[in-house]
Amino acid sequence: MKILITGNMGYVGPSVVRRLRQSNPDATLIGFDTGYFAHCLTAAEFLPERRVDLQYFADVRHPQPEILRGVDAIVHLAAISNDPMGKTFEEVTDAINFRASVELARQAKAAGVRSFVFASSCSMYGMADDTPRKETSPLNPLTAYAKSKVSTETELQKLADKSFRVTCLRFATACGMSDRLRLDLVVNDFVACAVTSKNITILSDGTPWRPLIHVKDMARAFDWGIKRDAALGDFVAVNVGSDVWNYRVTELAEAVAKVVPGVSISINKAAPQDSRSYRVDFSLYRRIAPDHQPQVDLLTTVAELKEGLGAMGFDDPNFRSSRYMRLQALKRLRETGALDAELNWTQQA
Repeated sequence: MKILITGNMGYVGPSVVRRLRQSNPDATLIGFDTGYFAHCLTAAEFLPERRVDLQYFADVRHPQPEILRGVDAIVHLAAISNDPMGKTFEEVTDAINFRASVELARQAKAAGVRSFVFASSCSMYGMADDTPRKETSPLNPLTAYAKSKVSTETELQKLADKSFRVTCLRFATACGMSDRLRLDLVVNDFVACAVTSKNITILSDGTPWRPLIHVKDMARAFDWGIKRDAALGDFVAVNVGSDVWNYRVTELAEAVAKVVPGVSISINKAAPQDSRSYRVDFSLYRRIAPDHQPQVDLLTTVAELKEGLGAMGFDDPNFRSSRYMRLQALKRLRETGALDAELNWTQQA
């Protein structure tokens, strides 16, 4: 079996590759990444890409046909991956997250790829009441990132058939330690605040809901997506996470304070309402993927992050301006001239 993993050199990719290598020891794993964040290693014991058999450095907007030759399944992670980056690079987000994703799928189908597993997002539900969102609930994407996921799912559904099985994994908000750690995610941010300053600063009023999932459990879901039962249909879009991981932001801060002693919590009660608030129903995933359910709990995740940051010697209270924030990493590459306005690598890189 030959599996192509796009965006494998980001935050989630190392866990996905590790999982696929363990569960498919005889498979040929191929990485495909443009390398924006390849330098953002965080206490990795070795280069995580050593687990792939072949690594391509290429832009998903310009895939070469030979990359797809003989590929059986694609795990499509490559994307401009959060709301701040989507807001700053809105046109690029549309080009990479939507148009390039759909074109890759078209080329994959033509090349004989049989399974396409897409990293989608629960953020497409947008602001909602306290009723948990199901896959059949109305979509209300509020950001360029969320809109790109909705548009891509719509077009992928049109491509799906018996020869090209499409699985869209609508993930909860990612968290947890990684070989390329991101701190622009709510739990990771709170642990970094606790470790560096003993104070967790909540930038909202603390009331929004956030469904969460550990990167290891995301990897488990991709493994399922590749192998899922064809009887589920040619196209599946499913919320991926756990019902017990629906938390209010204040609850997340309180969990961090339980693990990191002596931490205070500051809430900006004057902050405007955060429109990104939603609970999610994960019952469909529980039913159709019983052997691939999330296993890492919140307190374990916090403890793991605390230990990981300690191993890094992490002590920067101004980390929100550091390369551990994906937008800051891109801005620095732009400032040095390594990337142009459309986030293409330049000759100066």
